[in-house]
Amino acid sequence: MSYADVIFKKNCTDILQNGISDENQPVRPRWSDGTPAYTRRAFAMINKYDLAAEFPALTLRRLSFKNCIDEILWIWQKKSNRVSELKSKIWDAWADESGTIGKAYGYQLGIKHKYPEGEFDQVNRVLFDLKNNPSSRRIITNMYTHQDLYEMNLYPCAYSLTFNVTNGRLNAILNQRSQDFLTANNWNVCQYSILLHMFAADAGLKIGTLVHVIADAHIYDRHIHIVKNLLAREPRSAPVLHINPNVHDFYDFTPDDFSLEGYKPHKFEHTIEVAV
Repeated sequence: MSYADVIFKKNCTDILQNGISDENQPVRPRWSDGTPAYTRRAFAMINKYDLAAEFPALTLRRLSFKNCIDEILWIWQKKSNRVSELKSKIWDAWADESGTIGKAYGYQLGIKHKYPEGEFDQVNRVLFDLKNNPSSRRIITNMYTHQDLYEMNLYPCAYSLTFNVTNGRLNAILNQRSQDFLTANNWNVCQYSILLHMFAADAGLKIGTLVHVIADAHIYDRHIHIVKNLLAREPRSAPVLHINPNVHDFYDFTPDDFSLEGYKPHKFEHTIEVAV
């Protein structure tokens, strides 16, 4: 069975059984009809995925694999904040009149900074260090820039990566301040798993472990019945990730360079409403 399913069911059960409701608190998110979007929430959820063992795609419901990769490339490869450059419409609700999400996500990764070795943006600095200083304990990215928060249409949720190379394997810790668990958990896990594979391919490293730290993991009130439906399902076998072996440059990867073999998820009949 897929380890991602096991972790997902364990975490959802924990949130529903032990999580704290914010129904009596003032909350920022709203449903499309203006109703406050309340949650059950758990603090400090930590999950670990051995990417060398299997690709962590959920089988309890289908992952939109190509769109998930398209978004992570939009942020990390294109370093864009313009929603028209995305194939999916998931960011449309946060776009301003200019068609961007402000100084968030990809915008932050594209800013160049001065280092003793020269000028790099955050992504190129990671690529440089993985090849030249793989034992460094300072290979970190951060999109939560306080001076620019007032110009971000949404504060970054998944905001920081800390990289580690041990015995020739590339590992990383993903820090996330907040997560809509039903909508985004497996989406984010698979995105950053693909991203780690891309960095490993460019640096000539083997794939290692992704650790995912979520400060506030929550299930929205209008999602609870969907989550309970998923919890009643039996996990299926994890798919096998295939990566184009001819691509080694981080910036040459496209969504078509990745595929999942043997991916047979359960059918998903629900529409997931997203709180904004």
